Amino acid sequence: MQQHTDAMDYRKALSSFGTGVTVVSTHWQGQDSAMTCNSFSSVSLNPRLVLWSIRRESHSHEAFTRSGGYTVSVLAQHQAALAGQFASGSMDERFANVPVDRLDSQRLRLSQAVAWFDCDLHQIIEAGDHHILLGAVRDFGVSDAAGLGFYRSQLSQFAALPA
Repeated sequence: MQQHTDAMDYRKALSSFGTGVTVVSTHWQGQDSAMTCNSFSSVSLNPRLVLWSIRRESHSHEAFTRSGGYTVSVLAQHQAALAGQFASGSMDERFANVPVDRLDSQRLRLSQAVAWFDCDLHQIIEAGDHHILLGAVRDFGVSDAAGLGFYRSQLSQFAALPA
């Protein structure tokens, strides 16, 4: 195995770890914000804690760090187009023609998501050019649909290995 030191090689190495694809959303000062995220991870079962990270220079950084919480919608395989839609454009364009449900927290979840987690912001952790947003899960839901994957910088599908 060859060692590398340049940033592109580092990104390539990181992309070798497959992840799920999510859309995180928040509601702050009367406006909804959302973005595609693949840094979502579980942290603890008791108490129920999850995390994701946001780049400090993100245009949504203030909304996510000051709103008091966020919702994570885990995308289904048939929602691949939404990964791109929530990764660019204005907030109005991101939410255009996307079925959503407003939760008691006033945050939005994508209606056809495989799973969703509505979280109160528990802690913000400084981490280089990102902040890690640790959330206490206040509510969640799940379906049996298959999730969307991200591997080697491309969207993919998860398949269960035979037992």
